[in-house]
Amino acid sequence: MLEKTKKVFTIRNITIRQMLAEALGTFILMVFGLSSVAQVVLGKGNSGQYLSINMAFGIGVTLGIYAAGRVSGAHMNAAITVTQCVLGNISWTTLVAYVVGQFLGSFMAAATVFALYYDAIYDYTNGSFTVTGPTATAMIFSTYPASNVSLQGAFFTEFTATVMLILGILVIHDEKNNAAVKGAQPILTGMLVLGIGLGMGLNTGYAINPSRDLPPRIFTAVAGWGMDVFTADHSWWWIPITAPVLGSLFGVLMYKLCIEFHNQPVQELEHEKQEAVTETS
Repeated sequence: MLEKTKKVFTIRNITIRQMLAEALGTFILMVFGLSSVAQVVLGKGNSGQYLSINMAFGIGVTLGIYAAGRVSGAHMNAAITVTQCVLGNISWTTLVAYVVGQFLGSFMAAATVFALYYDAIYDYTNGSFTVTGPTATAMIFSTYPASNVSLQGAFFTEFTATVMLILGILVIHDEKNNAAVKGAQPILTGMLVLGIGLGMGLNTGYAINPSRDLPPRIFTAVAGWGMDVFTADHSWWWIPITAPVLGSLFGVLMYKLCIEFHNQPVQELEHEKQEAVTETS
C-alpha cells in the first residue's frame, strides 16, 4: 500500500513538473509573439513590420523549447499534445496536464502584454476596445482572418500550415532518418515557425496552435473586448482550434506513410554500416 502511494505521488509530481514546464515554455513563446504584434499595431507600422512579428514568434518558440524541452518535451501546442496522445506516446492524464499548462501560460502571457501596453492600447483606441474597425486591437492577442478569406479558405489555410509544422518537427526530430543534433533542434523549430509565417500567414495570421489562440481570446473577452471576439468573422474562433488538431494528425499520417514506415531501425542501419566497412576492408 505504501509503495503504491509513493508511486502515485511520484507520477503526480512528475505530471505537475511537466505542466509547469509547458506553462513556462508557452508563456515565453507568447510574450515574445504577442508583444511584437502589439508593437506593430500600436506603433502604426513605425515600430516594426510583419517580418518582425514572424521573427519574434520564431525566437519565442526557440527559447520556449530550450526552457521546457528537457522536462516536458516542450509541446507548447495543444494540437501536438493531442496528436501525441492519439499515437499513444502520452497518457490522457498527461494530455490534460499539458493542455492546462499551455493554456495557463498563454493566458498569463496575454495578461502580461495587456499590462505592458495598456497605456498605448488605451491611447490608440480612445478607451474603446473593439474587434473590428479602424482602431481594432483584438488581433494583438488572437488571430482573425483577412476580410477576403472565406471560412473554408481559412480552415484550409490553418490545416495546411499545421501539416507543414508537424512535418517539419518530425523531420527535425526523427532520429531514424536525418535528425538534427539536439542542441540545434530548438533553433531549427523556431526557423520552421518563421518560415510558416513568411509563407502562410496572410490569410489567417497562422495560429497553427489552439494554445496560442484560445486562451488570449478568452482573456480579451473578459478584459474589455466582450463576446465579439467569439462572434466576429462568422464565429471564426473554432477554426484555430479544430484545423490545427486535424492538420497535425494528417501531417503525422503523411510522414509515417512516406518516411517512417520505410525507415529501418537504428540497430539495423548500424549493422549494415559495419558490414559495409568489413566488406570494404
